[in-house]
Amino acid sequence: MSTLTQTSTEETPAAPAPAAPARDRYFDFLRALAIFRVVLYHLSGWAWLPLVFPSMGVMFALAGNLMARSLKRPALQVVKGRLRRLLPPIWLLGVIGVTGMVAQGWGPDAEGHPAWWWLHLTFWILPISDPPYAEGLPGVHGFIGADWAVELAGPLWYVRAYLWYVVLSPVLLRALRAVPVVTLLFPVVLSAAFELGYLSLPGERFASGLTDFSTFGACWILGMAHQEGVLRRLPRYIVPSVAPAVALTGLWYALHHDFGQGNDLDSMPFAQALYSLGTVALLLHLSPSWSEWPRRLRRWNGVITFLNSRAVTIYLWHNTCILVAATQWDRLWSVVVLEQNVPWLLESVWPVLVLTWVLIVGCVVAFGWAEDLAARRRPRLWPNGGRAGRSAHRH
Repeated sequence: MSTLTQTSTEETPAAPAPAAPARDRYFDFLRALAIFRVVLYHLSGWAWLPLVFPSMGVMFALAGNLMARSLKRPALQVVKGRLRRLLPPIWLLGVIGVTGMVAQGWGPDAEGHPAWWWLHLTFWILPISDPPYAEGLPGVHGFIGADWAVELAGPLWYVRAYLWYVVLSPVLLRALRAVPVVTLLFPVVLSAAFELGYLSLPGERFASGLTDFSTFGACWILGMAHQEGVLRRLPRYIVPSVAPAVALTGLWYALHHDFGQGNDLDSMPFAQALYSLGTVALLLHLSPSWSEWPRRLRRWNGVITFLNSRAVTIYLWHNTCILVAATQWDRLWSVVVLEQNVPWLLESVWPVLVLTWVLIVGCVVAFGWAEDLAARRRPRLWPNGGRAGRSAHRH
């Protein structure tokens, strides 16, 4: 989702990488943690993971924060820059995915209206709405499981939501400066209105966009408010006092609406909106200024840099990597010795997680260069971090 933004900076390969701004280290840590949690959640499906760390709310808040920072420049220039950096990796995903779907028989008659099929394909170019994809496709010779196109297209909801937030950010920033409380609470009130039936959602394509805005819009705006200094102007006790109450209200609502496996926060937009807002507010309130990495995080510096430098590629391809890894791991059930002696190992998610990350690294090598092209940098098979890597999140 993210997820997925920052400043175009020309650099020579020999130039030394300057240190990240102090608070950016904390944001890089949160973003890396969010991406790892997303992969683990999509593999395991554990309902409690979004409670431990609401990744999507965090990713939208960090993107909103950086968008507000960028809007010190002309708005049109910033929006165009963000789209330029986001779209090429999506186009690469679309070229590979749509080609594979067509090769398996997907075509203009898939939706019953050939003209609409061709029109909807343009959402793979500019994803202002959900791009079309084929459902029910068979697996590929034991390499990838059935319905792989659904998994391939799964992460694109975040891209669609992110794109709309970017386009709306100049208006949201003006509103935040004029009426900060009203602007921050508007998405939550909208989510409550949908949840309680005071407003009805329109057609399916519009409904998904409005649901995303009402669910995570407050997190995006909260990130902008943090960058604008709105939170710093509040008495220090306000956020620690109010934010836990907001988060607990969201948790209470979820628990009273059958929260559990298969019905977690992702299925409860209103509960998600409250819980994410409260938790993200606390995380932004902390915002330590790390002049250098804390001792316990120094060993993870390379991993954090990697996750931030290729955040778009990792997010776009992780679902597909999970499906390939699970498909290959399941083939081990045909090995009688393993099935009889270590069935617990074959059922474990941890080996599949390791294999998933091996495949993700492969995708970074194979497709990550698209992020460099989007940033107008010389393509690299492996991100070397430093200024170029961090800048991928600030433009």
